[in-house]
Amino acid sequence: MINFTLKQLRYFEVLARHCHFGHAAAACAISQPALSVQIKELEQELGAVLFERGARQVRLTLFGEEFALRTREILRSIDELGDLARASRDRLVGRLRIGVIPTIAPYLLPRIITGLARTHAGLDIHVRETMTHKLIQELADGRIDTAIVALPVSEPSLTEVALFTENFVLARPLGDEGKPVPDRDALREMKLLLLEEGHCFRDQALSFCNIQTSRQREGLDASSLATLVQMVSAGIGVTLIPEMAVDVETRSAPVSVTRFKDPQPARIIGMIWRKTNPLATELTKIADVVRRSTAPSRQYKAQKAG
Repeated sequence: MINFTLKQLRYFEVLARHCHFGHAAAACAISQPALSVQIKELEQELGAVLFERGARQVRLTLFGEEFALRTREILRSIDELGDLARASRDRLVGRLRIGVIPTIAPYLLPRIITGLARTHAGLDIHVRETMTHKLIQELADGRIDTAIVALPVSEPSLTEVALFTENFVLARPLGDEGKPVPDRDALREMKLLLLEEGHCFRDQALSFCNIQTSRQREGLDASSLATLVQMVSAGIGVTLIPEMAVDVETRSAPVSVTRFKDPQPARIIGMIWRKTNPLATELTKIADVVRRSTAPSRQYKAQKAG
């Protein structure tokens, strides 16, 4: 009979994600030699090689790839057993792993965490900030419980709950204050600064401006909204930013912030989680708390479009 431990499966899953013993060992909070021993023992128990070892990284074998898929399903089911027990209690306590996209996290997290601390004192909140496609994968793998993203994500396995709608505003150099607000046709001809590929906010801005993603844009992309606004302040170009970012990002980068004419570009902010998550009922309550907590922070000042 094949006999391996749950700990070995968890170590294997982490190494399969990182493909690097050093990085995986750090993620598991153990030494690299200890991790290597655990993986070797697992391979011996299975009678098959899981990884091709290289000088700097490792790679899953064909068997390892199949084993990784089954392992993630097993670990997700085990985690959901724990969630099932938590769901049977009167109130949600313990660890809650929340993912948040970068164009939301710096602006709403303080209010969200404060609101949850007030209504769910027993929660141990862990926050993961990364882009939407990674959060969706981590939800599928059971590495996070829920995520706050821009909707829709259109994944059949996920529940989507809308929280609120937020407009985008135009950030221009201060010297453009009072000038007519450009429409989407005019924006296409301007030096429009955007987030780098992978950010859903970039795709939403391109869609509003009706700009094809294949269009060459060297030197016009940034990794954060803060960098975009700093570039605008320096006179490099113009950009679109979500309203929630205005107060924070314009403190150290003076720019002109203006609303577009109706219909204004906007996005829907919502929460997502696996439909199979036993905590679904509690997560719906969490979504209500998040909605109420963020409402006061969604009032921003911007020059009205003329």
